[in-house]
Amino acid sequence: MRIFSGIRPTNEIHIGNYLGAIKQWIELQEKNECVFSIVDLHAITTPYNPKQLQKDILNVLIIYLAAGIDADKSIIFVQSQVKEHAELAWLLSTITPMGELNRMTQFKEKSKEHKDYVNSGLFNYPVLMAADILLYKAEAVPVGKDQEQHVELARTIARRFNQKFQKTFSEPKALIPKEGAKIMSLVNPKKKMSKSDEPKSYISLFDNPEQIQKKIISAKTDSGKDIRYNITKKPGISNLLTIYSLLTKKPIPEIENQFKKKSYSEFKKSLSKITVDYLEPFRRKQKELLTREVYVQEILRQGQIRAQSIAQEIMQDVRGKMGLS
Repeated sequence: MRIFSGIRPTNEIHIGNYLGAIKQWIELQEKNECVFSIVDLHAITTPYNPKQLQKDILNVLIIYLAAGIDADKSIIFVQSQVKEHAELAWLLSTITPMGELNRMTQFKEKSKEHKDYVNSGLFNYPVLMAADILLYKAEAVPVGKDQEQHVELARTIARRFNQKFQKTFSEPKALIPKEGAKIMSLVNPKKKMSKSDEPKSYISLFDNPEQIQKKIISAKTDSGKDIRYNITKKPGISNLLTIYSLLTKKPIPEIENQFKKKSYSEFKKSLSKITVDYLEPFRRKQKELLTREVYVQEILRQGQIRAQSIAQEIMQDVRGKMGLS
């Protein structure tokens, strides 16, 4: 099965990104043909620093490699270096009604978040995402719960193209992890963990031990003393239990039993240590890769060649069916 997914090169990559998406990729690459992109064209739809962008792209690549993405098993490339992404996005936009884009939840959320930066690129973001997926005829897309709506639109666009211009694209399905699909903010556990929020609201994969400990110890919890999972009544402790469970592979009831009659403080200290130990290999691998720039740039170059080979063949077919060649 061919898999496609990508991450925007913006600010830090946090533990929510890892548990909700990247961790799933590591398992998928063992038995599938995986295409993983650093989606810089998506990144410029919200405020960003042009001077920082290339550094952020390199940072995401290092995260992919540090987390366990194997460049020999998977294609890793930068979205803007394969021009067919933008071309297919334009072509697909001609068969995508504005009404469907108006219903996209993320556009509404980002518009409120960046009121002075609402642009047509942000509005058309889901069409570009559909192009990213369909350009490789991907059959599945590992994403967090918040991106499910976008994958569903990609399915709709693929179906519409196939009906209008002959069968061309697979209808991709979203692969959403049963657990960890949505890790919440440490500051506001009713809101999804986000890189655009204050740093203490998320744990970066490359935070040092002191930063991790400080963030977890100060994480918002709930009234009462019981360490038990109840997403409605105890969203703070439930979020921390989810993280604990995913990092240790222990079921939540077992963790609840382990900390029965113990304090929030004791639980947080234990979670801090587990998180520090879990992320230590990431920090170590990052330091190594930062000294091997030629090596990491070669991975992107080879990834671009492999991605372009697929994209050019599919675009030639698309152009022909649309009467453009």
